[in-house]
Amino acid sequence: MRLRMTMRRGALAAAILGLAAAGCGPAMAQAAGDDSTGSAPPVLPYRPSVSSPAQLPAPGQLELELGGLASRDGGARRASLPYTLKLAFSPQWGVLLGGEAWVSDRQDGAPRLRGAGDTLVVLKRAWSAGGEGGPGLGLELGAKAPTARDGIGSGRADYSINGIVSRDFGTVHMDANLNLTRLGGAEAGLGRVQRGASASFSVPLDAQWGATVELAGTRRSGAGSTAQLLLAAAYSPHPRLAIDFGLARGLNRATPEWQFFSGVVLPLAKIW
Repeated sequence: MRLRMTMRRGALAAAILGLAAAGCGPAMAQAAGDDSTGSAPPVLPYRPSVSSPAQLPAPGQLELELGGLASRDGGARRASLPYTLKLAFSPQWGVLLGGEAWVSDRQDGAPRLRGAGDTLVVLKRAWSAGGEGGPGLGLELGAKAPTARDGIGSGRADYSINGIVSRDFGTVHMDANLNLTRLGGAEAGLGRVQRGASASFSVPLDAQWGATVELAGTRRSGAGSTAQLLLAAAYSPHPRLAIDFGLARGLNRATPEWQFFSGVVLPLAKIW
């Protein structure tokens, strides 16, 4: 990646994280006070891995995940600002609203496109299996609304179902996902159903730092299968704030060569 492009995207991600941190200052101060009484639940990060955990965040706590993502694939460049809002109604049921707040996309020989991305709505159900210490199970039903301009999004609605198994092996936490997505904007000669699989493994390094490694990929009839390796680190200076950064490397020609990302997870409000 060219140095100038890297510096611009790095500055953009830093600015986003700075604004998010500034915006959550009062919430962090309130959280510190709540912690003295033990009433403030910690955040539950879903990012930065592809895999989702089976668990839901604390019921009634609206959480925001916001980040910056830059990818390179040959001469193509793409930068975006992914976000997710998470709200659980109970330990078993919750909803997620996510997408890309902004996208800058440039393909080989084509003008750069800029604008908001598509929007994804997910209904999530979580189960606890095997009692305390047993695996967690999850099911996500998602629908993507084509809110992006032509060239950035497919212009069609997609529908997905994702099965999740989460389990601890000593200090190592695993999230494994299997999913199917029906693509509304499939090209001629390509299958409409895309199958995906991912498995992430995270481990705490100390009280504030953790590391994650993940393998993920997709397969679709008539299209090249994708595969990537993700490596990430997370820093939690407070139970109600998590900061992550890392990279993903494509393992075949159908996957972007490199992706670089950073983001933050924080509570926005305690609704009930």
